[in-house]
Amino acid sequence: MKLIFAQGNPEPDYTSTRHNVGFAMINALADQLGANWTNKTKFHAHIAETTINGEKVLLVKPTTFYNETGDSARNLVDFYKLNTSSDLLVIHDDLALPFGTIRVRNQGRDAGNNGIKSLNSHLGTDFHRIRIGIDNDKRQQIGDTDFVLAKFSADESKHLATEITPHVIQLIEHFCGGTIKITSLKTDI
Repeated sequence: MKLIFAQGNPEPDYTSTRHNVGFAMINALADQLGANWTNKTKFHAHIAETTINGEKVLLVKPTTFYNETGDSARNLVDFYKLNTSSDLLVIHDDLALPFGTIRVRNQGRDAGNNGIKSLNSHLGTDFHRIRIGIDNDKRQQIGDTDFVLAKFSADESKHLATEITPHVIQLIEHFCGGTIKITSLKTDI
């Protein structure tokens, strides 16, 4: 079994914000696969069960806030007896990467991302992650907190849908098939 765990905030006000790009990616995948979301309060998450490349997969959107997602992930990993290094993939925004950049890593530090800090404290650092760059020139004008909680521009939203999402879905499929590689790519905007 594989666990695809997206970082984001659960409230409707955060939909389409930079901090919720993980939720956007996993929602697109669930839509593509026809997977339905169920609220699982014992895991503090919305979960959609599906199959990818013959592998049972849980798509997960925690219902805790972004900075407190580690508890939800720990509950799921323990309940399903998963190996974080081979069975867990986290999808999250990355303020240190320019918009349009997608980077895959198999472990790492939090680099100031409080959601990853929560995951690392509950699970350790040995899990795959897809980091989606969100940085742009506007960040210098409004500060980091306001920037990550702001919505994507119309051009960015279009680029997310047409360029970034298909790449991320393909990477998730590779992860489920055991063929994901450490990589970095830049989509043109």
